[in-house]
Amino acid sequence: MDDIAPEQARTALDSADRARRQVAEEVGLPRGYWWAMAAGWLLLGVLGNVLPPWPAGVVTVGFGVGHGVLASRLLDGRRRTDRLQVSAAVAGHRIPLVVVGMLLGLIGVTVLVALALDADGAGHAGIWAAVLTAAVVGFGGPEMLRVLRRWARA
Repeated sequence: MDDIAPEQARTALDSADRARRQVAEEVGLPRGYWWAMAAGWLLLGVLGNVLPPWPAGVVTVGFGVGHGVLASRLLDGRRRTDRLQVSAAVAGHRIPLVVVGMLLGLIGVTVLVALALDADGAGHAGIWAAVLTAAVVGFGGPEMLRVLRRWARA
């Protein structure tokens, strides 16, 4: 060990750091998470249209609680597949914040689209807004998370 040159040590450390960053880039939420979220979004859109306001609110809160219980294991970002599990230091502590921020943004988009459609006189504006957001979440959730993680340096 004493005969390692400083350049060799630096090269080895740089290589290890690159490998750690490459693994951290692979960390994310499984595709099934995003499709389940999209299905829940659609269900909430339909129920919000057919139920009176207070039961729709109760269902929405129930969905939020259920999502919190289900996603609590996933939001640390450490389980990309069954075979990959990295330490929290590699995964980063900001991933849950990025995901929650992304979902809050999607809620805002859904509300704004529903208000715009309602102002335009569209029937079932909440359902159409939910369909749009569900499609974005289902098809683009992982990619959106990847971009937001890069922006947040998470």
